[in-house]
Amino acid sequence: MDVLHQKQKNKYSIIVPTYNERLNIGLIVYLIVKHLGDADFEIIVVDDGSPDGTQDVVKQLQQVYGEDRILLRARPRKLGLGTAYIHGMKHASGNFVVIMDADLSHHPKYLPSFIRQLETGADIVTGTRYVKGGGVHGWNLMRKLTSRGANVLAQTLLWPGVSDLTGSFRLYRKSVLEDIISCCVSKGYVFQMEMIVRASRKGYHIEEVPITFVDRVYGSSKLGGSEIVEYLKGLAYLLVTT
Repeated sequence: MDVLHQKQKNKYSIIVPTYNERLNIGLIVYLIVKHLGDADFEIIVVDDGSPDGTQDVVKQLQQVYGEDRILLRARPRKLGLGTAYIHGMKHASGNFVVIMDADLSHHPKYLPSFIRQLETGADIVTGTRYVKGGGVHGWNLMRKLTSRGANVLAQTLLWPGVSDLTGSFRLYRKSVLEDIISCCVSKGYVFQMEMIVRASRKGYHIEEVPITFVDRVYGSSKLGGSEIVEYLKGLAYLLVTT
């Protein structure tokens, strides 16, 4: 009964950063609503001034689901992933916060599994591609090797106790997220890695859920050579400072 009561009083704030996701945002919202069922949740869309009309679609979704369920918290331009989460967190009314991508690479069907892990006392639940039951669909061999190599390198140097450092599908206790994010300095691709490494160093309880990451169908990837360079710089920074 206590567990059931706890489930009923928990609220989940789902922060979804967007940039040119007009073709994806409607479907991701529908799938979140479908898979969370009767849970108490809100979806906070942090759009960085998308020129493709993403915000117009979100406003239409508000008419369908309500402005209390779909919150549009736009920014004038691209300001970095880390600051997008900080911006979204300012408007989050839940005691738990989910961060996920809008491009359908993170399927909302895993959210119930994330929530069940909270019963173990987890502070953070993170989706992982690199344990049994997890995987990647839609990447070529080179991208798979790059991602896997980045994680192996980070595991070897930083020993965070988590198998997927660069993943960005996670559930946090809000108080934990606020604590960790205040310590982070990264703003781009490295941000996710810094978050989980600092959480590990602080002794927070982290659980993993196997997920299959699916490459985006609509739109273009934001990952390029500059992000790989930033990753290596960030790895060196964390090696020195944590």
